[in-house]
Amino acid sequence: MAREIFTEEHEAFRDMVRAFIAKECAPYHEQWEKDGIVSREVWLAAGRAGLLGIDIPEEYGGGGNDDYRYYVIFGEELAKAGIHGPGWAVHNDINGGYLKQLANDEQKARWFPGYCSGELITAIAMTEPGAGSDLQGIKTTAIKDGDHYVLNGSKTFISNGILADLVIVVAKTDPSAGHKGVSLLMVERGMPGFERGRNLEKIGMHAQDTAELSFDNVRVPAANLLGEEGMGFIYLMTNLARERLSIGATALAAAEDAFEKTLDYCKTRTAFGKPIGSFQNSRFVLAEIKTEITIARSFTDKCILADTTHTLTPDEAAMLKWWNTELLKRTVDRCLQLHGGYGYMTEYPIAKAYQDVRIQTIFGGTTEIMKEIIGRSLGV
Repeated sequence: MAREIFTEEHEAFRDMVRAFIAKECAPYHEQWEKDGIVSREVWLAAGRAGLLGIDIPEEYGGGGNDDYRYYVIFGEELAKAGIHGPGWAVHNDINGGYLKQLANDEQKARWFPGYCSGELITAIAMTEPGAGSDLQGIKTTAIKDGDHYVLNGSKTFISNGILADLVIVVAKTDPSAGHKGVSLLMVERGMPGFERGRNLEKIGMHAQDTAELSFDNVRVPAANLLGEEGMGFIYLMTNLARERLSIGATALAAAEDAFEKTLDYCKTRTAFGKPIGSFQNSRFVLAEIKTEITIARSFTDKCILADTTHTLTPDEAAMLKWWNTELLKRTVDRCLQLHGGYGYMTEYPIAKAYQDVRIQTIFGGTTEIMKEIIGRSLGV
């Protein structure tokens, strides 16, 4: 079915994104995978291309366009190209939302120009060694001391953690107040006591730097408080819907790409004198995948449009994230099986996809947490 949510302007943007990926990402991604990190130059290239801060006001160097569909297109094309290194979705889709909504005028003037140019790479530090999906269980504290907060604690699994110049840190400014004592602090590269641990070795997505962060009596200026003190948990719950939409939308794009590549393979790979796609089992598997993807596409595009009108609900975003990431995992597994032995060879894209997609049902909230969110919305 033809998608009806994009205009000619959106499709022209898609063409530009594809050209950017072909020039600035694809030739270098293999080396990034070996290095475990991308170059800062590709961030600057994205800034020059106008791909960072599309929704940030033009006065700060952004695109001044609130239409989230542009970020969706960017994420879809990266997923289809198998480019997982640059953490642009974290920067654009997630962190940009916090900064745009919560930063005051002084903070915007200080951070937005570098954010949009790619000179200031951002990360968000929520997860801790002992607290993942349970954000109320975080132990990191930031105690007020005059015109500073004294930050102590550690975070893990932080995307962009090695490269980040600016980190949104979730911390308890009032440990006795439960979720009402959580705040967001902007920690900047070079602050004494802010250290990065190792670049973590993962099953897949090897080009994206994922780090441990530690904070040892880091004195963070009160001017770096993002939003209001004690409102951090509310901010997180409000913005997580966009994060889950981003994950779900790109997961479906990756599933579509895996299917298309596998369909082509089944048409050209022969066994017993005929294409493997001509066998009934292969046709049935392909038919199942195509049907599931088509149904998911309808709901996904509905959610994308709902986001553009600010009507997407947290439970709908949870449904999308759960369904599409599990669909992606299931799709890639079946597509690899159709490739036979070649599917196990890393030179084939499906083998790389098999490694990269496993995290999808975990980050941004596990499938189990998504079901809990949906269940609670039902009043049970």
